[in-house]
Amino acid sequence: MQDSKKEQSGRKSDFVVIKIVQGEASANIIKCHLESEGIPVYLKYESAGIIYGIIADGIGEVRILVPKDLAEEARRIIEPRETEDEA
Repeated sequence: MQDSKKEQSGRKSDFVVIKIVQGEASANIIKCHLESEGIPVYLKYESAGIIYGIIADGIGEVRILVPKDLAEEARRIIEPRETEDEA
């Protein structure tokens, strides 16, 4: 089943933003979680945050993108993690 999801991924233009987080560490945790479920992930970084290590006022922002046809599934997968983090 994982292979069929990866085949659907197509070009980067077919990806949509499902979440915006602050910092590379947070983005990579979500990326690993989604990829373990077979969903391809593309991270789009705000460059100054990577260069200077700043994560304030939009600097250090990371957009998490997944294939458009898997976006709802990806949101469902990360939703419980967000709820646990808030508790």
